[in-house]
Amino acid sequence: MHPKEFRKTKNGTGHMTNNSLQNCELYIGIDFTNHSRVNELLNDETYESYILYPDINSIKLNTQKLPNEKKALVFIIDSTWPCSKKMLRLSKNLHNLKKVSFEHDKSSQFKIKTQPNQYCLSTIESTLCLLELLNLQNIENISANSLENFLTPFEKMVEYQVQCAFDENDIRYKIPYKKSI
Repeated sequence: MHPKEFRKTKNGTGHMTNNSLQNCELYIGIDFTNHSRVNELLNDETYESYILYPDINSIKLNTQKLPNEKKALVFIIDSTWPCSKKMLRLSKNLHNLKKVSFEHDKSSQFKIKTQPNQYCLSTIESTLCLLELLNLQNIENISANSLENFLTPFEKMVEYQVQCAFDENDIRYKIPYKKSI
């Protein structure tokens, strides 16, 4: 997670993702080249490590299967797109990881935040797509009910934020000053 995202307590979908998964670890930083835990995981022979990131050469999980020889370990970057590019560029230990991605026709439900492109999803929305596809490949074994409810905290947060944005009595969402005419 990029430090800027870590400070976003109001709408941090990376925090929500971390809290929604049992086997998830959260690391804050920009350059993970010398991060001891990340390197420990990367060097663990029981895992095949991947990074969730769109790329022309990525493994498209909709049409391509991950090998089942080792346990899959997927790194997910929680950051803005420009910051995530910088994180990947600086983190030399992540350079050679195979990229995984997926194709979808969904639109982000993060109504209070503009995505840079139509295909961009929030971290928690991307994680759900990843989990659904890994479930189809029998790499994960998550109940349909759990997957259906995975975005519930996110949806409630967005609903609350939209509601607050239109509440004229809530000074947190008003323009801080008015121009005098």
